[in-house]
Amino acid sequence: MRRHRKVITLLSAAALAATLTQATGGGANAADPAPGVTDLVQDLDQILSAPFLGVARAGVVVRSAATGEQLYAQDAGKVFAPASNTKLLTSAAAVDGLGLDYRFTTTVLSSGRRAGSALAGDLYLKGTGDPTLLAADYDALAAKVAATGVKLVTGKLVADDTWFDDVRLGTDWAQDDEPYYYSAQISALTASPDTDYDAGSIIVSVAPGSAQGSTAKVSTTPPTDHVTIENHATTGAATDVTVTRVHGTNRIVVTGTVASTYQEWIAVDDPTGYAASLFRAALAKHGVGVLGKTVRGTTPGTAASVAGRESMPLRELLVPFMKLSNNMHAEILVKALGRKVSGQGTWDAGLAAATAFAKANGMANVRLRDGSGLSRVDAVAPGELTAFLIALRAKPWYQTWYQALPIAGNSDRFTGGTLRSRMAGTPAANNVHAKTGSLTSVSGLSGYVTSADGEPLVFSILSNQYLSGSPKSTVEDAIAVRLARFKRDTPVNMAVPLRTAPDAGEDLGLECSWVKPAQC
Repeated sequence: MRRHRKVITLLSAAALAATLTQATGGGANAADPAPGVTDLVQDLDQILSAPFLGVARAGVVVRSAATGEQLYAQDAGKVFAPASNTKLLTSAAAVDGLGLDYRFTTTVLSSGRRAGSALAGDLYLKGTGDPTLLAADYDALAAKVAATGVKLVTGKLVADDTWFDDVRLGTDWAQDDEPYYYSAQISALTASPDTDYDAGSIIVSVAPGSAQGSTAKVSTTPPTDHVTIENHATTGAATDVTVTRVHGTNRIVVTGTVASTYQEWIAVDDPTGYAASLFRAALAKHGVGVLGKTVRGTTPGTAASVAGRESMPLRELLVPFMKLSNNMHAEILVKALGRKVSGQGTWDAGLAAATAFAKANGMANVRLRDGSGLSRVDAVAPGELTAFLIALRAKPWYQTWYQALPIAGNSDRFTGGTLRSRMAGTPAANNVHAKTGSLTSVSGLSGYVTSADGEPLVFSILSNQYLSGSPKSTVEDAIAVRLARFKRDTPVNMAVPLRTAPDAGEDLGLECSWVKPAQC
């Protein structure tokens, strides 16, 4: 395996030499790689000799962002499952197709006539996928309805989620992930429990009771009657709590013992019903009664607007989306892109648009089955991904998108994001802007770094099928730090030996932001 890696590296060095020869008009000296490049190749070979990668696949490509020159390549053209590196493609396609100023709208409309304080007809809640709607926002919409003088709706409350289709989950998503917020259902009407905007989920809090052995206290954020709680948890000397949702239902089961407050982010079944329940409760709070039931339907074209809300623009949403690797934002944006491009709020339409954008910007071999990377059927090649990253630098929106990427070693949660605890105190800190990616036996880091010479570089590191350890610190971080120290004309004296084994107990099978509360 080591020999195979060396052959690939020598081939890439030969290709580099040919490039240099062509660029300079030939000559033996012109064809020789610079000493710093030779040194880089040797060090990256050493990093990729990590024993736990012996049974795995690792694709690594490094290029100059300014010229496209390839400095290192291993399996550049082979496809890998990218996990959340998929978001590099879908976020860029969404920005290009929707625009940085794109906003989601949520509207309350009526189809009836007013008779004093009564609305004789139905009240419609129409969404377009806004993932930033909190319970407080539904409350504000209800307050606007009340401010018009309406106190009674004689008809139904109609939840209109038809801006998107009714396919709620990705084709290849794992069933055992369904209770958890990072695999929540997608709808044009949804709600979030927090300002991470974890659309389609609630926070379940479990607190100790009055005495040892007493029943634990369970509450939800936001409070909602959309779910039912089955509480078997008790107060104990230690916290060992399990919170899950029974498949296909909104029955949340809590078991175990609790000594201090514990929280779990749980995806709801039917986010449309969840959003409608919050709005209906808010209407009641503001003195607006609805006689009819809550149903689903399509808003008639003749309906009159009563109240509305616009989300933050996409340029701002990119920050929680990319910094925290929010899966639901990715999927909602894919469906919004499909709606914009072809009039169909579907995965098929949105992914077709995202794929076309990727192919137009350097990626001939790409398969997108979702927008987030939860699917293990997604496939990209690291060489093409670096070409894509270079192509994006010419886009008018590039700087805004680039700043939304996680930044290594920056402890601020909405700056460092999923890289905030990685590469701190190294030349890569506040330098590397890159997207992380994690599934069991899948890891990736792809993005941008500036070398010690001030040269902009792009890189993609994708690892699949490793059975133990984690490539994050031993491979991804080691390569990124090495690139930050790279000098073309000078070999780097590695003051710290390159690591070839994970730290004891290191297990990063998920994006760190997926483990709430996110402290990593």
